[in-house]
Amino acid sequence: MSDTTAKQAKLDAVFAIKLKKVCQFKRKYVSLYPKIRVNRQKKPLFCSDYDISNDMNIAIVKYNAGNIYSVVNAVKRQGLDPVLTDDAAVLKKADRVIFPGQGEASSAMRYLHEHGLVEVIRSLTQPVLGICIGQQLLCRHSEEGDVDCIGVFDVDVKRFVPQRHEDKVPAMGWNSITDLKTTLFHGLTAPYVYFVHSYYVPLCEETIATADYILPYSASLHKDNFYACQFHPEKSGKVGETIIRNFIEMK
Repeated sequence: MSDTTAKQAKLDAVFAIKLKKVCQFKRKYVSLYPKIRVNRQKKPLFCSDYDISNDMNIAIVKYNAGNIYSVVNAVKRQGLDPVLTDDAAVLKKADRVIFPGQGEASSAMRYLHEHGLVEVIRSLTQPVLGICIGQQLLCRHSEEGDVDCIGVFDVDVKRFVPQRHEDKVPAMGWNSITDLKTTLFHGLTAPYVYFVHSYYVPLCEETIATADYILPYSASLHKDNFYACQFHPEKSGKVGETIIRNFIEMK
């Protein structure tokens, strides 16, 4: 046998061994793959027939607002799997409802009316948490688009009017909140939270936390089973996680 032939035979033998290992791995991988796929399955975020028979069911209101998925992820970090929905039956059956979002008040209210959600939200009896524009839409009226809102809180939403050169609108960034009331803020003392907004809710009887930018205003509201935050707990680090957990664990 020539040197060239012997070398080729040796390469063929090495290739055959490697091919055999690849085939063995492929058979093993194929047998495992269905299990991997099933274990990674997640419940859909959008659904109208969500099974809410678990111990704690969190519904997040689906409408034409931004930043909703940040809230979905914040609830998931609490070990829960929320459903994002505009289905009235799902919202009414949920243990907790979160009404989040960033957007424009008049277009948001138009969407809520068109989808029959205004009365649904107003009539909820379980704990409800409005976030950012969710707080504003739960009020009586907003100067943004001069629109009537859901009316849970008997107060009107105003636009910030800069008083000094350094007053920037929208208000954007971290700010402290004080005069904390209710178990929503259990374990917190004058924490810093994250804000992004051009409109604000004045101080009123339903104020349970105060922030100060240009003027003192309502950073958070409470009436009956309705709670609301002008700031973004889902973007406020450990403080925000504490607030979301307090809301979920309310009795």
